[in-house]
Parts: sequence; C-alpha cells; structure tokens
Amino acid sequence: MRERWFGATGRRVPELAVEGELDVTGALVLDTLDLQRMREAFDDGTPVVVKTASVEAVKAALARPEVACALVPPDRPDLLALDLTELTYG
Repeated sequence: MRERWFGATGRRVPELAVEGELDVTGALVLDTLDLQRMREAFDDGTPVVVKTASVEAVKAALARPEVACALVPPDRPDLLALDLTELTYG
C-alpha cells in the first residue's frame, strides 16, 4: 500500500484507510475538499485527512498534494483496492 507523509509529524500513513482505523489525532479532518483550509493546514504542517465515499471522491482527494490520507467508510472496503494509477492515468 502506498503511503504519504502525515503533515510535518514525521509519520507516514497509508494514502487510503478505513474510517476509524487510523489515528487522525491532530489532523484537519474534512468531509469535502476545502482548498483554502487544506492549503492553510498544509502550510502549517498540519496533516489533512478527507472522508470519501466514492471512487470519484477518492481520486479527487488523493490528487491534492495537501491530503495525507483519504478515509473510506467501513461499508466501502472495495475502495481500498482501487488502482489509483489506473484511475489517474488510464
């Protein structure tokens, strides 16, 4: 599984995780993409986590360099198996 930096914490986390299974303490957790808040958090070194529930939402969240992790709902484990390279580049 691919990993990303969790803000300026020095910790790496999976780019996709099931909501509730990853410690997101200290992170900015968003229900939708908010580019201004994401940029401010990123600039401050605060990890950014986005909740996603569809293929399109996962793709949009992980296309943003500010996002450390996209969280998927427990009832959508299929999203963990997405081929993000295929989604992005075809």
